[in-house]
Amino acid sequence: MNLNNDMGINLATNTLDDIPKPSSDAKDIIALVKDSGHVTGYQLSNGQVVSKEDGIQLAKSGGINGVGIAHRKDTEYLKSLPDGSEGNNLSNLPSISANDRLH
Repeated sequence: MNLNNDMGINLATNTLDDIPKPSSDAKDIIALVKDSGHVTGYQLSNGQVVSKEDGIQLAKSGGINGVGIAHRKDTEYLKSLPDGSEGNNLSNLPSISANDRLH
């Protein structure tokens, strides 16, 4: 057991407002949709692209794996659940332009 890593995970988890329990058919986020460097949506593992707001609602209802809900000022956003792996963090996922969104 890595005590420092466990403490970091607990601290990161404490910054989340909600950690929804994913349903059995929950999707993974595979890319971020960005416009001028800001996240405006998410591409899911089934190819669907959802807005940031719809992604938050989908996560709250258990439709997205590996994320929690956090907030900055009055704005909610999705945040990767800490699991000790950097590779699956939202900030490390590829980005697609809002103009390149799949339909």
